[in-house]
Amino acid sequence: MESRRPGGRRPGNPPTREAILRAAIAAFTEKGYTATTIRGVARAAGVDPALVVHFFGGKERLFQAAMRAGGMPARRLVDAVPGDPATLGERVLRRYLELWEHPEDGARLRAVVGAAFTSPSAADLVRSFLAEEILRPMIEAASLDHGETRAALVTSHLVGIAYLRYVLRVEPMAALTVDELVAWAGPALQRYITGPPPALPHGGAAPGDPGVLREPPPPRAPGGPPA
Repeated sequence: MESRRPGGRRPGNPPTREAILRAAIAAFTEKGYTATTIRGVARAAGVDPALVVHFFGGKERLFQAAMRAGGMPARRLVDAVPGDPATLGERVLRRYLELWEHPEDGARLRAVVGAAFTSPSAADLVRSFLAEEILRPMIEAASLDHGETRAALVTSHLVGIAYLRYVLRVEPMAALTVDELVAWAGPALQRYITGPPPALPHGGAAPGDPGVLREPPPPRAPGGPPA
């Protein structure tokens, strides 16, 4: 008598965490975060949905694992780190745009950025992933201070450029060549990465900034107007 195989598994292909992760990356890329479901990923991987939950705990953690996987192109921004810190902003932006211009990599990045604009929970994951796991280590590798603030500013610029250019296709942003866009926006990223922390009015400074402060305003004469 022929034995029956357990339901929910693909014959001859034992379910693995890697198979589920590959199916998840494909689903998030093709359908986006909102339309991707645990059941759909399980179906594509040939496993029971309970096994997806067992490995990843839920959709948010599955999305997080997909972003961290080596197949997600954002990780390749680290390729831009070696070199002169004075041109790191230009290199990061150029590498970032090259990833977006690639047909397969661009599709995956659209899924990541699209998720950030359609789901608050996904947005938190995307921000944390870009700032903490990619950009901040890059900035710290260049031995720069205020890594968290610099990474957040660079992240805001990169995500905004990508959303306008590749998702909304706003002109003239969408029509600029990579070289033109790097020439326009590269200096802004460089300012975020290597520029001195800003001095604030009245002797204040950026949070955590031990650097140069402005001179305090002169004292006001009794009964007189502010100096």
